[in-house]
Amino acid sequence: MSFLTPPQVMLPVVGGRHVIIPTKKPERDKPEALELSETELMKERFAKLLLGEDMSGGGRGVCTALAISNAITNLAATVFGELWKLEPLAPQKKSMWQREMDWLLCVSDSIVELIPSLQQFPGGGTVEVMMTQQRSDLYVLPTGNTLKQILVPHSHEGLPYLLKKNGGCLSRKVPPNCLSEETRKRLQQCRECTNQIFKAAVAINSSVLSEMEVPQVYLESLPKSEKACLGEILHRYITADQFSPDYLLDYLDLSSEYTTLEIANRIESAVHFWRLKCQKKKLNRAKTGSWSGTVKGLRGDIEKSKLFANRADTLLTNLKLYFPGLPQTVLDMNKIQFNKDVGQSILESYSRVMESLAFNLMARIDDLLHVDDATRQRVAAGKISMLTRRGSTGSHALQKQKFVQGHSRSKTLVHR
Repeated sequence: MSFLTPPQVMLPVVGGRHVIIPTKKPERDKPEALELSETELMKERFAKLLLGEDMSGGGRGVCTALAISNAITNLAATVFGELWKLEPLAPQKKSMWQREMDWLLCVSDSIVELIPSLQQFPGGGTVEVMMTQQRSDLYVLPTGNTLKQILVPHSHEGLPYLLKKNGGCLSRKVPPNCLSEETRKRLQQCRECTNQIFKAAVAINSSVLSEMEVPQVYLESLPKSEKACLGEILHRYITADQFSPDYLLDYLDLSSEYTTLEIANRIESAVHFWRLKCQKKKLNRAKTGSWSGTVKGLRGDIEKSKLFANRADTLLTNLKLYFPGLPQTVLDMNKIQFNKDVGQSILESYSRVMESLAFNLMARIDDLLHVDDATRQRVAAGKISMLTRRGSTGSHALQKQKFVQGHSRSKTLVHR
């Protein structure tokens, strides 16, 4: 089957700027220079957003919603892309993240909705007017300080960490005498906090993506039959009389991320194929008339399509629950690419960034605790082996002493 090519994240284009070195230093102090520099950075960032990342002005830029989504994604990649250690962010990175995220999130302040409100006149009496307030779904946006809660601080004994990536592998390191109980407790507390953020980010991201409209280009790219969407095996199990999503997931080959994502794409395409089929048959049913002889057949086909769509949707939900770190499907990427709602783009990209960061932090904490458990078992095995050797040495010495004493006693008896 053929799907749309997944859209690639568009990297921001850096406009050319000439650096002019003046012969004399400007008569101003450093804070003003820093403030001017941040102002210039903000102007450049919003110029890119207004031009849709096309600094040439040729009209080839993307829509504002996708431009902001790309900006948040690229900022997160710049700040956290090389974060291979369980340690606080560098001050420069932290400052960059908070400053530029504040700039990008301030766009949401202008996304408002009208609500009825009562206004009082100075002389008495009231009148109902429409007032503006920030759109209600944007209230879930966290503040710029949220990241501080999930970064692991240094400990007095030297925080255990994962060494930087080298040759495609991560070198794990813990102290020779294992982690202290206090350090393990702190790591577990950090993991619990990060897990709560991860769950909230997943819920927000899933909710926003479900509310986004399915692009027409995706629906037009769907195969012409449900078998072409699913393949022979998936189609046979989903359309069978008895259906068990858990049994089907156990049967499928989910050994790699690639095959799992491919199966998710197939199931998702089938869900929308059957739903689109229901809509077309309902239109045909409305045109046919309620007393036509074909109405019963149409009704049965519609009910079957609904049933199969619900089964496929349940299977897809369970698949995503079993694999929370699964990359985005083709439909999700198309929704992000063709979405026009700026508020939804901000919510989706920010929650996706927090979800990815929280997942990576939990994975590294789990790796560290796993290495510490293995180190503890190795140390305990070494102690047992040492005690065994000592006990064996003492037993041999005792036997030798008894042998010497018995030999000397026999000599004494013979001498007598």
